Amino acid sequence: MKEEIKRHILAALEEDVQQGDYSTLASVKEGETKKVKLVAKQDGILCGIDVFCLVFDLLDKSHNIKITKYKKDGEELHKGDIILRMEGNARAILTGERTALNYMQLLSGIATTTKEYVSLIEGMHTKLLDTRKTTPGLRLLEKYAVKIGGGYNHRFGLFDMIMLKDNHIDFAGGIKQAIEQTNNYLKANNLDLKIEIEVRDFKELDEVLQIGGVDRIMLDNFSPMDLTKAIDIINGRYETEASGGINKDTLRTYAESGVDYISVGALTHHISALDISLVADDE
Repeated sequence: MKEEIKRHILAALEEDVQQGDYSTLASVKEGETKKVKLVAKQDGILCGIDVFCLVFDLLDKSHNIKITKYKKDGEELHKGDIILRMEGNARAILTGERTALNYMQLLSGIATTTKEYVSLIEGMHTKLLDTRKTTPGLRLLEKYAVKIGGGYNHRFGLFDMIMLKDNHIDFAGGIKQAIEQTNNYLKANNLDLKIEIEVRDFKELDEVLQIGGVDRIMLDNFSPMDLTKAIDIINGRYETEASGGINKDTLRTYAESGVDYISVGALTHHISALDISLVADDE
């Protein structure tokens, strides 16, 4: 995991720096050292502190930047909290500042949003899931941020779980064909993957229940009342998941149905970055 994150950070730095950080090179003397502190400008949940520090570790080849952490991932932040202090190579600090903050602000925003959702269903049976609606190249970190916020990860990608959605079903020729072809494929290729299938109404639900051969049923765009009815019909025979336009205002009502999982794409793609600043430290 760390090597993959390193590669991503190096690509992000290359995108930003390219031939050189000329603003810093022109104005800051080589070898000069400075002290800075990382300060929360609003309340939230911290995420990405190790990624933040790794940016500077990769930039400063002499590894002489000293970092003192006061917070760790998953901890609550309050406006004015000092997250960490840094002292060392001034050029490396200035060059890496924006890239490091981009990671931490985004990940902390995801963790904070996830925590807000999770708090709405605290103590209930239902678990909150993320989706594949992530920033290309950042899925590993964004799904990590969801976990830091108290949520759970759905499948990581297209390779670790079967998800038969409406287009798969339509292209296969129907629910029966999609399920049978999928099970035959898994058997022929010696693959052990869970199968989830999406249903859009009670007719499709009834068809899936008659055929079987799946592990989880996703009830897509069901109203809370219809979801409760569907959960009663399924009666524990399969895992259940609700999806489709569920937000903070409706989350608890959907969870009251007894559904096993609720997936919310907004955890990773409707995010406000948490306001965090790196400023000069006079202490």
